[in-house]
Amino acid sequence: MNGAWIVIAGLAVATVAIKAAGPLLLGGRELSGRTLGVMALLAPALLAALTAVEALGAEHGSLHVDARTAGVAAAGVAVARRVPLVVTIALAAAVAATVRALG
Repeated sequence: MNGAWIVIAGLAVATVAIKAAGPLLLGGRELSGRTLGVMALLAPALLAALTAVEALGAEHGSLHVDARTAGVAAAGVAVARRVPLVVTIALAAAVAATVRALG
């Protein structure tokens, strides 16, 4: 067993422990409305942060604008205009491919 599998096993155990901690610590108590509101916003915030890092991230922590950035920008405009998801994905892919072909 190499180091990567040990890390994966450790992360799996930690994930189960974190997921089990909530019900064990809270028991049958209800969370406050404010806490539920914060929890509802965590997933979209994390997704936005990961998208920004992937679209703008480069080596050594600097910003990098390339075809991925153009594709994400096109998808953002399409989502803002309430374009269907399949069309949004196709548009983002087409814009990124066009920028790559021209660059």
